[in-house]
Amino acid sequence: MDRESVFWRIADGRLPPPPCAETLGIEFLRVTPESGSIEVKFEATSAFLNLAGHVQGGFLAAMLDDTMGPALVATLDPGEFAPTVSLNVQFHRPARVGALKGIGRVLLRGKEVCQLSGELLQDDKVVATGTATAVIRRMGTQTAWAAAQKPA
Repeated sequence: MDRESVFWRIADGRLPPPPCAETLGIEFLRVTPESGSIEVKFEATSAFLNLAGHVQGGFLAAMLDDTMGPALVATLDPGEFAPTVSLNVQFHRPARVGALKGIGRVLLRGKEVCQLSGELLQDDKVVATGTATAVIRRMGTQTAWAAAQKPA
């Protein structure tokens, strides 16, 4: 675990999150790599609403992915990344504009294949749950976004 990695610099507030996570209003509340768990906060805006006036499910799925993925990324060695290869989401109740809390954990961390789970809560009620499979890979070259974040 490299506390100077892009992930940790984002989690510590030294770098902004990637644009997709910034759109979701992500804020890291607690990262515990030893147990493979994380708590994050998202801010659903009116731009996320569907015709029924609820947060559209695709935004909730993206929030779950941005909850579970970082729980694993916090445990990676330098030069590793872990793309999600499968994402399953269950919606339990409508979400509305406002804060949502994401709780994610690594259920199984293999050499390459990892199983993750997560929940999204609003007002302490479960809004959506999810599971994901991620695969640990070595980074061949740095992403354009990460390279642009390096200090001058």
